[in-house]
Amino acid sequence: MQPTQQTSTAEVSSKLAAELTAYESREERSQAMERDGFVFLPAVLNPEQVQELRECSDRIKSVATPRWDFIDPEGSGIKTIQNAFNRDPLYLEFLDKPGVIELVEDTLGEDCHIIQMTQWNTGKREEQKMHADWKPILLPDDVAIDPRVKIPPLIMTAHFYLDDMYEALGPTRVVPGSHRAGVRPERDQDKWNETEEQSILCQAGDVIVFRSDVWHRGGANRTDQVRYLLQVHYANRWIAQRFPPFLSFQFDPEILSKATLRQRRLLGEHRPGPFA
Repeated sequence: MQPTQQTSTAEVSSKLAAELTAYESREERSQAMERDGFVFLPAVLNPEQVQELRECSDRIKSVATPRWDFIDPEGSGIKTIQNAFNRDPLYLEFLDKPGVIELVEDTLGEDCHIIQMTQWNTGKREEQKMHADWKPILLPDDVAIDPRVKIPPLIMTAHFYLDDMYEALGPTRVVPGSHRAGVRPERDQDKWNETEEQSILCQAGDVIVFRSDVWHRGGANRTDQVRYLLQVHYANRWIAQRFPPFLSFQFDPEILSKATLRQRRLLGEHRPGPFA
């Protein structure tokens, strides 16, 4: 692990830390997803697996144009690589990591697939604007908060944390329950229904899985430390995959040959037929 970098307290805004509860049963996790919009999964990766993935992410290179990927030409280690599953066979196991995939399939269905996998090795940066990745249905507040109204989850994201997170490093921030909001957040809106945004201060190897419609953002990295994160986006079978450069995208045949049947399905090999 990289050593923690010190910053002055004046540089770091005070944020409420999320209460991270580890639910044991699949039923409890599904209930938490419906209630809070996200689920905490501790110690999905052991320290050796964390280090292996960090080292692999340092090695992988972009095969796309700069429009889609970024690698710092000055060699700082900062990079953003999409289609990570197509860069090294190690990433295949993160398609269906035990503990994560069960929650995803329980929520999205056993015929779900990934729509993207991105490796983020992030240096100093400002915080993101508050956003929801996708709000498929916009509703008036009085309708959205009615307990009889349940908007089905269609897209979910798993964050594999490869650093021990602290406020200056720029943790993910979420507004619990905001998937029930009938609107997208304003740029600097940090609360919904009297619930404030909360920082996910978890450990390397932990995972957060959240719905695409929950309000969230990446915090500002105020340190000289590169922040390592693997993002895996899952979706309902009917949601299109997003593998740039799209029309000319090709799977690496050597990597694909190592995928299991379940991993191939997650990569898009579904049963034949227009409505299968």
